[in-house]
Amino acid sequence: MGILSGIKNLFKASGENPAEVEAEEAIEYKGFNIVPTPLAEGGQFRVAATISKPQDETEAQLKTHQLIRSDIIPSRDECISISVRKAKMMIDQQGDGIFG
Repeated sequence: MGILSGIKNLFKASGENPAEVEAEEAIEYKGFNIVPTPLAEGGQFRVAATISKPQDETEAQLKTHQLIRSDIIPSRDECISISVRKAKMMIDQQGDGIFG
C-alpha cells in the first residue's frame, strides 16, 4: 500500500455512509449546538461531531461545521465523550471562526 492510499483510507469510513451514522442528541454550549456523530470504522469509532449555530434570532438557517478527527476510539460511548470535548475545545478556541 502506498503512502497516498494509506492517507486516503485514513479518512474514509469503511463502507459506511456518514449520513447513515447514528447521531446523538444535541448538546448546547455557548450558543452552539454540538451533535456527536461517531463514525464506525473497522469495529472502532472515529471522533466526529456536527457543530451548528443559528445565523440570526429567527433560527431559520443554521451555520454548520462538520468536525472529523483522525482519532479512533474502541468504545462508542467514549468516542461520544471525546467528540463533545473536542467540539467544545474548538468552540472555545475559534468561536464563530469555525464557520469560515
